[in-house]
Amino acid sequence: EVQLAVSGGGLVQAGGSRRLSCAVSGITFDNYAIGWFRQAPGLEREVVSCINSRDSGTFYTDSVKGRFTISSDTAKNTMYLQMNSLKPEDTAIYSCGAAYGWLCPKSPYEYDYLGQGTQVTVSS
Repeated sequence: EVQLAVSGGGLVQAGGSRRLSCAVSGITFDNYAIGWFRQAPGLEREVVSCINSRDSGTFYTDSVKGRFTISSDTAKNTMYLQMNSLKPEDTAIYSCGAAYGWLCPKSPYEYDYLGQGTQVTVSS
């Protein structure tokens, strides 16, 4: 059974930091691209960041570039999203997903597995 367990959400003040974790089990970590998504109320789910399994290349959506950093610990089968300089508009439910192959899909609907979400709320 494939599981992606997300943790680390919560309430943070604007300008603060938060680190999310996505623990992956049931798949061979190195065979998948792993992505982070978010969905704010009334908006579509979007891919925030992704790391590919071939060369650890990364993708960031424009609104988080320079503030968020994706990383992975293959020994622990865990992916992280370090979020710095948080803004109220970063408030959303964050989740992670895995896409077979080494490319990072830009659409969340192209991922094969999705984990449950965790709420991140940034207060102004």
